[in-house]
Amino acid sequence: MSARMHLSPASEPHLHRPGEEQFALAAELLALLGDRTRLVLLHRLAAGEADVSTLTEVCGTARPAVSQHLARLRLAGLVTARKEGRRVVYSLGDGHLRRLVDEALSVADHRLTDRPSHD
Repeated sequence: MSARMHLSPASEPHLHRPGEEQFALAAELLALLGDRTRLVLLHRLAAGEADVSTLTEVCGTARPAVSQHLARLRLAGLVTARKEGRRVVYSLGDGHLRRLVDEALSVADHRLTDRPSHD
């Protein structure tokens, strides 16, 4: 991602018509969400802070891969990190992002449950 994303609090409505910059940034955001591991990480962080060990267990992915995904999300400004002794604790940086992840999973759930059965 070329620049750190700035995401406003979830309570602020989108008041203007999106321009090219908004579409480009939204496409970058959706590309980041297009990875299963990053989506799992964001979903878990929407429930509260977690360290890398916890996130690794949730993802079922190797710790180095989880760390790389977290670094990418942090660079994009989607998650924040703070030190707690030797541990690094991550949290979701934005309410809009929480809603976006929830909506994506809701759409997936509807698509899976609304499929016609092939009996």
